[in-house]
Amino acid sequence: MTTVAIVYHSGFGHTRVQAEAVRLGAASVPGTDVRLVAVDEYESAWEAIDAADAIIFGTPTYMAGVSAPFKSFLDATSGRWAQQLWKDKIAAGFTNSAGVNGDKLNTLQSLSLFAMQHGMVWVGLGLLPGDFDTTADLNRLGAFLGAMAHSPADAAPEIAPGPGDLATAEHLGRRVAQAAHRWAGVRELTEVAS
Repeated sequence: MTTVAIVYHSGFGHTRVQAEAVRLGAASVPGTDVRLVAVDEYESAWEAIDAADAIIFGTPTYMAGVSAPFKSFLDATSGRWAQQLWKDKIAAGFTNSAGVNGDKLNTLQSLSLFAMQHGMVWVGLGLLPGDFDTTADLNRLGAFLGAMAHSPADAAPEIAPGPGDLATAEHLGRRVAQAAHRWAGVRELTEVAS
């Protein structure tokens, strides 16, 4: 069984909806166990996060970066970094903001650099850009590094993010789970050879 942990923060519910779409995608891959971990519960979930084959990070983009609660979680991983507990795990990320641009790329870059510091292997979307004007298109926001979503500030989580952004999040979850299954075999071979 391959395990995927999705660690996320959601201030207004939009990123939680996106996290649930990522979970659906990962869970659609046979032999995958998926656990959603809200950042306010991470301290009770360290064991599950540490044991995961893949960790997907999700945060809203606030003021051009990760949210403060998510940053607290990132900082709390320094002991795991020192022990290299997450080295060679698969990693990916997703973000959501009220602004169409909202500087979401900066958030994804921060998440990927964080994963690199932990020695993780980053998985991007692997999608060409979709049509921005078609709300149901995959990757309509044209991201490569991870899944982006746009949720207008006055939109309820029941209607935003839109269908294309949620389908993109689901695609990311599925892609990460597939990569984790493939990577698990490679990790076993390298551990045997060491």
